[in-house]
Amino acid sequence: MLRLLNIVNFAVIDRLQVEFRQGLNVLSGETGSGKSILIDALGLLLGERSSPDFIRTGEDRAFVEGVFDIEGNTPLEELLADAGVGVSEDEVLIRRELVANGRGRIFINNQVANIGLLKSIQPHLIDIHGQGDQQSLLLPEVHLNLFDAFAGASKSRVRVAQAYDNLQRIARELEQIRQSESERLQALDMVNFQIAEIEQANLAPNEDVELEAERNLLVNAERLAELSGEAYKKIYDDERSILSDVAIIQKRLNDLAAVDNRFTTHLEQLSTVKYVLDDIAFFLGEYYGGIQASPERLRTVDDRLMELSRLKRKYGGSLEAAIETCAKLTERKQQLLNSDEHSQLLESQLKQAIEDYDKESSALSKLRKGSAAKFETAINKELKDVSLGNARFSVRLREAQKGQLVQKLESLMNWNNERGIRRTGAEDADFLFSANPGEDVRPLNGVASGGELSRLMLVLKTITSPSLFPKTLIFDEIDVGIGGKVADAVGMRLRRLAKTNQVLCVTHQLQIARYADAHFLVNKDVVNGRTLTKVAELDEMGRIEELARMIGGAEVTASARKHAKELIKSVAVEN
Repeated sequence: MLRLLNIVNFAVIDRLQVEFRQGLNVLSGETGSGKSILIDALGLLLGERSSPDFIRTGEDRAFVEGVFDIEGNTPLEELLADAGVGVSEDEVLIRRELVANGRGRIFINNQVANIGLLKSIQPHLIDIHGQGDQQSLLLPEVHLNLFDAFAGASKSRVRVAQAYDNLQRIARELEQIRQSESERLQALDMVNFQIAEIEQANLAPNEDVELEAERNLLVNAERLAELSGEAYKKIYDDERSILSDVAIIQKRLNDLAAVDNRFTTHLEQLSTVKYVLDDIAFFLGEYYGGIQASPERLRTVDDRLMELSRLKRKYGGSLEAAIETCAKLTERKQQLLNSDEHSQLLESQLKQAIEDYDKESSALSKLRKGSAAKFETAINKELKDVSLGNARFSVRLREAQKGQLVQKLESLMNWNNERGIRRTGAEDADFLFSANPGEDVRPLNGVASGGELSRLMLVLKTITSPSLFPKTLIFDEIDVGIGGKVADAVGMRLRRLAKTNQVLCVTHQLQIARYADAHFLVNKDVVNGRTLTKVAELDEMGRIEELARMIGGAEVTASARKHAKELIKSVAVEN
């Protein structure tokens, strides 16, 4: 659900913040006030094409920001998690910035995102139906999705899709194995060479790290010998070494302690210091004696590091990756050596995968065929209530085209199947329509007007499972070309749809506006020679005034106010 929309410097909007409500949110206002600009801003927020032309004149940047409540929207949460976007408190903040001279930026929960992710999450958040968007009803894939939603086929479609993906995976693997013999031998030669190259290097984890440390010692051997030797002499080996001085001081303190026991503690501390200095001197002596300035060893280490660097670049970027690559290459070698045996195994798996797909696909087909008549009845009943009583609607299930996977299976197994194999099942769905008595139902394209398509889309949204749709449905002037009882019927269906979804509706029709759970007035003012669009949520008196304007035009009369009040009251009584 869209909770908050924040817009800055977008078109004729300088700064605008709107809090939307659950249920039916109506936006009204005079023609040209900027109502559809809000819908354009939402479209931009969810992945529509951006342009510097959207930026308000005189400004160098603009942004649109939306806060969405996604409680219970598990698919969206999983999608965001896969993309590395964290979700907290069941809400998502999306921000899209436009820059006049540069590329815009996208943020999701304050993390940088791309347009691809934005478009992928849009179906989980908002479904926008603007003027002309009802043309999506002409797309066959939309027909099938809507019909399957009514049939409750979502789980069955998931099982079919999983069976299809498994079938495709096995077919692809079998196709790869059945390369020509020369290609197989070339691949085997290459694999053998790569394995030998890695194995001959006798790689060990962290070897490069250890060699770098050794090289550092070899390069600095002379300096290390000088420093450790000087320190050793100073502590132990000089005539007036630190340890010899400590021994003298220790004797003095021992004599003092014999007279005054207050020196006993300090004598013990000095003994500890002597032990520490002895340990340091011993380490320095061993270290100094073990330093070897070996140009030959340095050359050997450098050569080895160069070899390791070459293998890391070639096989994954690290020694661990190279070792892992060697294991994978060994597995690939066995596949190439045993291609016939593996091919037979894959053929067996492919036959089982085909049987699994046929089983799930047949179950989905049975469900679809059993739901077609019920779907038609439900749609035709609703059409009467939106003043399309003479119209007839029908759904036709037809066999889907076989698809590329079938062609691949035929070439791999000399196999033939009459039923199509697709990720969505064996059928396509076509919506057929007739608006006039005596006329046969025909495909929607060419027989339904824009107004009829708009009402049909609303009917489909109303009777189809709400789980198919996002939590926010937006209708931008769905009422174009209708009025009176038809508009009232549309308003009633929008209100019913708003029981399970948040609905935003831009309208000029009071018959629709009267059903609003929240009513927003969009108006345009000129301030200091600049056009500004404002949006305000109306209270009860404001709603009455706006409905009265929609009744009587610019001049609002007392009778118009009375009629508006009665319209709002009648909706409350119906509830």
